[in-house]
Amino acid sequence: MTNIFKRSSKAGLPPGSLIHVGEVREGRVRFTIFDYDKSHFSEKEVENVEECFRYTDNKTVTWINIDGIHQVDVIEKIGLNFGLTSLVLEDILNTNQRPKLEDFENYIYVVMKMISFDEKVNELTTEQVSFILAPNLVISFQERIGDTFDPVRGRLRAPKGRIRKMDADYLAYALIDSIVDNYFIILEKIGEKIDFIEEELVTDPTPDTLTTIHELKREMISLKRSIWPLREILNSLRMMESSLIMDSTHVYLKDVHDHIIQIIDTIETYKEMLSGMLDIYLSSLSNKMNEVMKVLTLVATIFIPLTFIAGVYGMNFQHMPELGWKWSYPVVWLIMISVGMSMVLYFKKMKWI
Repeated sequence: MTNIFKRSSKAGLPPGSLIHVGEVREGRVRFTIFDYDKSHFSEKEVENVEECFRYTDNKTVTWINIDGIHQVDVIEKIGLNFGLTSLVLEDILNTNQRPKLEDFENYIYVVMKMISFDEKVNELTTEQVSFILAPNLVISFQERIGDTFDPVRGRLRAPKGRIRKMDADYLAYALIDSIVDNYFIILEKIGEKIDFIEEELVTDPTPDTLTTIHELKREMISLKRSIWPLREILNSLRMMESSLIMDSTHVYLKDVHDHIIQIIDTIETYKEMLSGMLDIYLSSLSNKMNEVMKVLTLVATIFIPLTFIAGVYGMNFQHMPELGWKWSYPVVWLIMISVGMSMVLYFKKMKWI
């Protein structure tokens, strides 16, 4: 399936206008529902959005994961059933949202960026993920199939796991934590790239090295833009006085907040390292140029007196006594060689070569 990237124009439209902004996709929206408590667990994939509505005001904890937000009518139906405002639905459909947190009377809305590494093209890909936390309910909206939530799914399937005994706020924490944990994996891969470039800079830097450094710097800027707001978001979540977040969950949210601080510090460190590598590369390039110029200058300096001697005896005067002497040619050669060798020895003594 070919994906075409377009941006819908929303200029002039009133706030709350539901228009999908982002990568245009084909195919149906997929709904996966996890419903559980201490003694009950069910997992199923449903075809129609209406089948999700039966979990409204459910006594058990329900996680509805939605893969695909390109069908506006489906997102609108979800909003109407679960009482989401049109502004929230507008933000869900706009995949260019900055990570943020909004606290409403009956639910909490969180936007994050899920970052993955595409091995095929050797670059980072970013996907927007939106969460709705309501009483006994978590709804996650993803742009496409494929995510970092498999560890959470595995914990839900385990009958004796802690997550099965906890409320929806703990589930929301677990999903957020899985995204944050994946940031460490991404940074580890970037760290490996930086180590390789560092070794290449020392041994044999090439123009491709400079290109790679610039690409990594762009990735660091993109990562910082996606992760930096989470520091404030998680701090607000753990300090929030909401009936939707239990006191016991605040401890876990603080742990995720600490991870975000660590990730941001790592990003800043990598940015400084890449800036240093760029300076090293430019310095290495300048040193190479200086070496070339030094060699050319030394060669030119050696040939200045030789050119003078050759020029003197190349003048076309009629009376030059040396021209009639049979040993003049080898003597001139001897003088030129002696002058050249003397200059080379002098340069070596001065450690210029």
